[in-house]
Amino acid sequence: MSMSLRLLAVSAAFAFAGAAFAATPAATTAAATKPHTAQQQRMIDCNKQATGKKGAERKTFMSSCLKGESAAAAAPSAKETQQEKMKSCNADAKTKALKGADRKTFMSSCLKGGAGEAAAAH
Repeated sequence: MSMSLRLLAVSAAFAFAGAAFAATPAATTAAATKPHTAQQQRMIDCNKQATGKKGAERKTFMSSCLKGESAAAAAPSAKETQQEKMKSCNADAKTKALKGADRKTFMSSCLKGGAGEAAAAH
């Protein structure tokens, strides 16, 4: 008789466990189909844009992005502008055949935006 009681207890345990597991996916499916709030969507978008950034750079980017500031989007273009400047100043220095201290002075002035002044000095 004790064997049949054990069998009954084990069967009941499996029945309750099966019902609990069957209910779990339905609950998570309902949560997954719920639309994101505006803040959650902004967090998702900013997180995608921050891919590759680490440490303080990521923290600063995420902060400005979550606030909706356009500075977060402008940061990469500022870097490109600096690269373009460097390329242009390098080409100018090469054209003028500048070397040594003259080249260093020219490049410094050119990168700061004073390329006309540097050209007039030489």
